[in-house]
Amino acid sequence: MKIDGFGVEEWLNVWEKEAVYDIAQSTISSMTLQEILNLEEDKGQSFMSHLMQEKFNYGWIEGSPEFKQEVAKLYTKVPAENILATNGATGANHLVLYGLIEPGDHVIAEYPSYQQLYDIPRSLGAEIEFWQIYESENWYPRLDELRQMIRPNTKMICLNNANNPTGTTLNRAFLEEVIQLARTVDAYVLVDEVYLPLDDAEDYAPIVDLYEKGISTNSLSKTYSVPGVRLGWVATQDEKLADEFRKYRDYTMICCGVFDDALGTLVLKHRDKVLARNKEIVTNNLQILREWVENEPLVSMIFPKAVSTSFVKFETLDPAQTEEFCVALLKNKGVLLVPGNRFDLPGYARLGYCTDEKTLREGLSALSQFLREYNK
Repeated sequence: MKIDGFGVEEWLNVWEKEAVYDIAQSTISSMTLQEILNLEEDKGQSFMSHLMQEKFNYGWIEGSPEFKQEVAKLYTKVPAENILATNGATGANHLVLYGLIEPGDHVIAEYPSYQQLYDIPRSLGAEIEFWQIYESENWYPRLDELRQMIRPNTKMICLNNANNPTGTTLNRAFLEEVIQLARTVDAYVLVDEVYLPLDDAEDYAPIVDLYEKGISTNSLSKTYSVPGVRLGWVATQDEKLADEFRKYRDYTMICCGVFDDALGTLVLKHRDKVLARNKEIVTNNLQILREWVENEPLVSMIFPKAVSTSFVKFETLDPAQTEEFCVALLKNKGVLLVPGNRFDLPGYARLGYCTDEKTLREGLSALSQFLREYNK
């Protein structure tokens, strides 16, 4: 089995610790442990007292009952027993693909999106067909193209909603069209849903609540601001499918750990407070980003819909120089972006605008300065 290098992760592994202004990350400003404990009325005293007495054995293998119940509250059609804990959404995506994809399967993948969703099935011997997204259509793919791609042996359609790197959210009506096509060939629809739109949009829905063969993966890393808690999950309507994933899960992981499970459950228990905090960050920072783009003639952007990642276009940069530009930007100004070529879209960069306000403002200012200095 061969697999390509993971473009965005390889980039961050090399460069992220050198940043003065890290505006590459797609997490909403990460919470400290103290911030998490402060969600409790007693500032976490009872939680920590209980945890101090816990034995750090394997704990609950597929997630504690409390964790599974809190996750199930995020959906309308998923029983708690069909929730399987994983090491982040990357673990969840890997489990689903490892459990379902076989050599010769036809897989349609939104492209570009999170690289896992097409390169893992390709490494497993599947035939991958890319369902292209278009800037001219607000980074949506075209349903007519999906109709032409779908075949009797299409095993799965893979989506990233909202999309990484563009931040585009596929609405409910669009997903219903995808589901209608998937049903014609009895295909699964896997959707990585780590980016939740925080603008109270009524037209957003997790795939698992819309389709009996829909599979939702998610984690606490992006929307819930605790990527250091390596906890994600797979959610399905179908008990038999959940059991199939259990079988494969035993070969890829044991548990997520006592501490991660407890802390993750605490975050989800107080999700209303966490989401209110994060909605304020996203709303305020998106306005800062919007004002910067509107006043910076050297860039343009299709703005995201209240999710924590955005994709900036460099209007005058030679696309072939995208990575060189981003390296020079980091070395000269301390500003970290993810070059668009890491998503097979040179001429752009992922800009994570949901850091603290000071870092965002100063990072954008330094980026503007460097745009004028580069190749001057």
